[in-house]
Amino acid sequence: MLFHITQSHAPADCPYGAGGSRSLFDGDHPNVTIRGYWLAFPQHTTYLVVETDDIAHLQAFLRPGAAVTTCQITPVSDRPVAAPG
Repeated sequence: MLFHITQSHAPADCPYGAGGSRSLFDGDHPNVTIRGYWLAFPQHTTYLVVETDDIAHLQAFLRPGAAVTTCQITPVSDRPVAAPG
């Protein structure tokens, strides 16, 4: 399943110069594949599309930033909903 993640942090918690925004998630997690990764540096926000089959894997993927970030997680798909009937 695909998930769109919006991960934000306060300017005081910015990892710039101390590991960068990739330090706020586990990019090497064996059960989560990053399909897309974008930054909005002035807003202190990272956007990701990831693929995983278990919410526990997603939680572990996000654990490195849990103390300093807020995440919005939305399941997404590239397939439209079937027409009724």
